[in-house]
Amino acid sequence: MRLLLTNIILAFFIVTSFGQKTKSYDVVVYGGTSAGIASAIQSSRMGKSVVLIEPGKRLGGLTTGGLGQTDIGNKHVVGGISREFYQNIGKYYQIPENWKWQERSDYVDEGQTRTEKGEDAMWTFEPSAALKVYHQMLSHEKVDIVYGERLNRETGVIKKEGRIVSIEMENGKRYTGKMFIDATYEGDLMAAAKVSYSVGRESNNEYGETLNGIQANRINRTLKWTLSRNAHNHNFIDAVDPYVVKGDPSSGLLPYIVEGGKPGIDGHGDKGIQAYCFRMTLTDHPENRIPFKKPDNYKEINYELLFRNYEAAIGPIEEMYTYGDKLVPWINSPMPNRKTDTNNQKGFSTDFIGQNYDYPEASYEEREKIVQAHRNYQQGLMWTLAYHPRIPQKVRDAVSKWGTCKDEYEKRSNGWQEQLYIREARRMKSEYVMTQKNCERIEVVEDPVGMGAYGMDSHHVKRYVDANGFVQNEGNVEAHVPNPYPISYRSIVPKKDECENLLVPVCLSATHIAFGSIRMEPVFMVLGQSAATAACQAIDQKKAVQDIDYTLLKEKLLNDKLILEIE
Repeated sequence: MRLLLTNIILAFFIVTSFGQKTKSYDVVVYGGTSAGIASAIQSSRMGKSVVLIEPGKRLGGLTTGGLGQTDIGNKHVVGGISREFYQNIGKYYQIPENWKWQERSDYVDEGQTRTEKGEDAMWTFEPSAALKVYHQMLSHEKVDIVYGERLNRETGVIKKEGRIVSIEMENGKRYTGKMFIDATYEGDLMAAAKVSYSVGRESNNEYGETLNGIQANRINRTLKWTLSRNAHNHNFIDAVDPYVVKGDPSSGLLPYIVEGGKPGIDGHGDKGIQAYCFRMTLTDHPENRIPFKKPDNYKEINYELLFRNYEAAIGPIEEMYTYGDKLVPWINSPMPNRKTDTNNQKGFSTDFIGQNYDYPEASYEEREKIVQAHRNYQQGLMWTLAYHPRIPQKVRDAVSKWGTCKDEYEKRSNGWQEQLYIREARRMKSEYVMTQKNCERIEVVEDPVGMGAYGMDSHHVKRYVDANGFVQNEGNVEAHVPNPYPISYRSIVPKKDECENLLVPVCLSATHIAFGSIRMEPVFMVLGQSAATAACQAIDQKKAVQDIDYTLLKEKLLNDKLILEIE
């Protein structure tokens, strides 16, 4: 009775207050990420009216923004709409016309594209291919898609009696809904709705973890968990000097090193954010390659640590990072059509360490400056590696063969995407927080809505001067997850007293280290579909999202081929 009366009051409020700029839907999805797309598709399939609002100009988030070498962990736990997407990618590359820059028979990946004989899905792809597949999938659904409208984060969320009534964009447009889904990487709708969240790293003591917090003693701590063989390669060669004038602390620190030295107390929490970068789409095809360009604001001193890192090498450059016959292996993560998904590696690379702390809470304008600073840094890095005389000739020869692509990202003249790799921002704090214990199956939830399988992964958080007076990076963790583990429904819904009609499948309730495992695009799609299923059932049951019948939710998820547990 209370819920019915509330709905009547809200309907009157909407009609009398908002006028012509208001549109009403059953489900309002804010954020056109992979999770947002899955949420919108599922809402449509369940017969609900749905709007998908993308603040930018391009759908798909990181899946269409450069992350074409899919990080998964165990593909057998990827089901539902998420698996449909990867199956459709496989179908896309069965069409000969989609192989423009190389013969299909010439494409050889590193074992990621298909991992089983006869597998119908494909897990490595060009950003443009992912975008086409998403649009094709959406074309079969009744989804209103809105581009270029950003939430008014100050006053744009209207709540009454614990429920969101409507959200208002910066341009004054309003969207009312029975249910809302925040599918952004930043958690902007969640935060504007006054839902509890955290930013940064928790201390190990807070949730009884061992891998969270500051990683001050990286050598000794490696004994506490299983690291990948590349873990140490994310730091500097020994004895790289951090000062503007070598050996002279009075000359000041080089750029991007934390003032005051010392990483902090091992295992304690802080407000640091693991580093962001652009997952560059590069090619070595002469007809499609855009050579790396020196930025107008280029400053050589910004790359002095890179020069010194090479100069500190002992022996052949190809042995410096154990490259073997690959001088720059992080460029060579092959995608179809002679393209790559280029990610961070080594001590000084594409990660802009320590330069993103303000991003989660920053205004839109401030965020744009942070994004541009990352782009400037990375463009300067690639030009430096390709052409600067202080870079070893072997490295320059290898890197300069590559460049950005003419045929990606709306064919932008410089070949750079808009989507920054937001590895982590806000994380909701709900009634259930996913932790390291869940990832290791020490604790197993009874209300799964998807599964995680990737290792607990954090990129570096800060760069500092160690006790010996040399530069180090801090924050990297690459910890093994023994088996896939279930993700709780309670972790994607807020506390009931904070909001009854919101679901958060991306910035879900998890600690920093657990989120490092969950934060994979296939998992976000799974959780987006689960969130939409719960939203639709909450509408049908006339209940808060916290009060729906989980048995019915589980039944529907299984019927829709989501994987909720391993056999």
